[in-house]
Amino acid sequence: MASKLVIASILILDIIAFGLAVAAEQRRHKAHVTSDDSADYRWCAYDSDIATGYGLGAFFCLLVSQAIVMVASRCFCCGKALNPGGSRACAVILFIVCWLTFFIAEICLLAGSARNAYRPKYKQYYDDPVPACETLRKGVFAAGAAFTFFTAIISQVYYICYSRALDSF
Repeated sequence: MASKLVIASILILDIIAFGLAVAAEQRRHKAHVTSDDSADYRWCAYDSDIATGYGLGAFFCLLVSQAIVMVASRCFCCGKALNPGGSRACAVILFIVCWLTFFIAEICLLAGSARNAYRPKYKQYYDDPVPACETLRKGVFAAGAAFTFFTAIISQVYYICYSRALDSF
């Protein structure tokens, strides 16, 4: 039988990771060109950098959640053999899909956090063209949030199928 403590803990961690990823998408930094009339140059000014912290928080919450699921299920390859049948076949497929969605979510969250933290300091004089203020593309954290949501659902179902196949042996 699936442990209710494991199910509750991975559900809570996945909900926190999803919320942090959505918050990171909403709070990613924006840039605007600021000028200094006395020094005759313009530069890029960036607003808050809280999205990087939110993205990293979502990254680590999802990482811990995946670790709990894999430890509880013995990473599917160690431990007692599973009963052949529908639950085992479902667990095998969900194991693969769970890892796939997990890696995509982690890549999106980590790349989004790294790119959001990058703030080039360009100075250009008035006779030069306006500086290009580099920012994170819209939707990187949203993609991470979507794949975090998929990972949450798939890991829950995987753990239940694994437990069902383990108990019926």
